[in-house]
Amino acid sequence: MTASYAFNRPARVAAATRDRVHRAASELGYRPDAVGRALKSGRTQQIGVVFSEHLTYAFDDPQAAEFLAGVAEVCVDEGLGLTFIPTRGDAADADRVLSAAVDGFVLWTTAEDDPVLAAVAGDPRPAAIQGGPPRRGITCVTQDDYGAALAVASQGLRTGRTPVVISFPLDRDREHMTTTGGSLPPRARYPVTDARLRGYRAAIEQAGLSWTSTPVAVVARNSQRDGVTAARALAPRLSPDALVIAMSDELALGAHQALRETHPDAAYLGWDASPAGQRLRITSVTNPLRDQGRRCAHLTLSPGQPGNQEIPWTITPGSAPAGGV
Repeated sequence: MTASYAFNRPARVAAATRDRVHRAASELGYRPDAVGRALKSGRTQQIGVVFSEHLTYAFDDPQAAEFLAGVAEVCVDEGLGLTFIPTRGDAADADRVLSAAVDGFVLWTTAEDDPVLAAVAGDPRPAAIQGGPPRRGITCVTQDDYGAALAVASQGLRTGRTPVVISFPLDRDREHMTTTGGSLPPRARYPVTDARLRGYRAAIEQAGLSWTSTPVAVVARNSQRDGVTAARALAPRLSPDALVIAMSDELALGAHQALRETHPDAAYLGWDASPAGQRLRITSVTNPLRDQGRRCAHLTLSPGQPGNQEIPWTITPGSAPAGGV
């Protein structure tokens, strides 16, 4: 019992005795078994983070990194570990997630038909998801994407510019396409994509323009590289005074890179109010993902908190003299 207390409840053992136990353990090559401790306590002291994106996205995308930093802050404060659980979009994803030795799950936004959602919702361990979709058994931390999209697009359209849209993926197939608003499916499987498209559509129609004929480029990934590709595909359809409405600052930055020579008078709207976007004075929606990461982590530790949680948003104006709104 003295040896057990020396490792598990050191405050209950005199310092000299504790030192003797540790020296003896060192001579014997003994170390406490973390797995055994977890079996005894029923807790692993780990939060599992599940990304619907390729795992490297967590480090490549500035906003995903902000979200993870928020989760990590809580882990540091609470003395917990952080476990990344990769998904590959295959049939083994659900088993891979459920077999992880973690006390709760934090999920990055995913499609409504992702089988991992049903698996986690049916698991007794607490879970929270950023951005949705909402699912019974998983607390959702998000913002009003529809309202924010309507507001930022309406602000950009006051200048009388001709809009084009660069959209996140519509579903888990992540098909890159260039189309028009009228040819999009009625709903996107990703809730964030769906809400923002609906907000953009409402703003364009309220401005007296045609959503049906508005050019839309759908990307496979949220990256500057995909923003470049999308803008180049849209370029033949752009008017000189085009308003590029992008679902993220990363996509807007890529579009600016692709069009700055051929369409120097184009203007850009983004999302996330990133430092890089602000340097180009891109009007953007604030999206406090670090705060969302903290809230998701706290919810896995205090699962009794009622209901879903909505993060307030604001618009950060760009005020660029040319090439920005």
